[in-house]
Amino acid sequence: MLLLLVAANLLAQERVKPEDWPAHDRAGGTALAAEYTVHTLFRNGQSVLVRDHLVVEVAVFPRPGKQLLISSGQFTLRINGRKVPLAAQSPGMAAASLKYDDWEMRPTVVAGGGLGNAGVILGRPRSAERFPGDPRPRQERLPRPPQAPQTEDRSGIEKEPQPKPHEIVVEAALPEGEATGPVRGFLYFPFKGKPKDIRKLELLYSGHAGDAVLKLL
Repeated sequence: MLLLLVAANLLAQERVKPEDWPAHDRAGGTALAAEYTVHTLFRNGQSVLVRDHLVVEVAVFPRPGKQLLISSGQFTLRINGRKVPLAAQSPGMAAASLKYDDWEMRPTVVAGGGLGNAGVILGRPRSAERFPGDPRPRQERLPRPPQAPQTEDRSGIEKEPQPKPHEIVVEAALPEGEATGPVRGFLYFPFKGKPKDIRKLELLYSGHAGDAVLKLL
C-alpha cells in the first residue's frame, strides 16, 4: 500500500498538461483537468483521508497571456446523473470535519456504569476545544492516554514538525483568485453515501471561461 501511495504521488507531480490527467475538457480557450480520488488526497508524500467528503484534484490551464478568475464555487459534482449536483465545500469546513471529532454528530454507542460514588462513561466521542478557554474538554475529565517514553534525539538536528491532516486539507485546496498560469489543487464535496454506489460521476465547470464537463467515472 505504501508503494502504491508513493507511486500515485510521483505520477501526480509529473502532470504538466491536461492530457496527463484521467479527465480533461475545454471551456473556450481554457483547459481543465481532474482526477477523482474518492476520500483521499496526496500531497508531498503524505496522504490524508477526508472521510466525509468526495475529493477531486483539479488543474486549470488558462489561455496563455490571459488572466482567469478561479473559484471553487465554479465547480459542482454530479452523481449518477442527478439534476441537482453537489457544491464544493470550503477547505475550512472540510478541515474542521477532521480537526473536531464532534463537528458533526455520528452514531455512537455510549455505555454507563458506576462503582461506589464514581461514574464511568465509555464510548462517548472526545470533545475538542472549540475556542480558547472552552470548558467542555476539562469537564469530561478523561484520563490521559498512555504515552511512549520520550527518547533523546542525539543527532543535534531539529526536526521540522509534520503538518497535521486538517492543515494539509487547507494547504492542498485549489487556490482561488486571478491566475495567469496553470493552477492545481483539491476540491471537497460533502457526501454521506457509499462511494461504491456511484456509477457515474461528472465534474461540472461554469465560470468566466465558459462551461465544461469532465467525466470522472
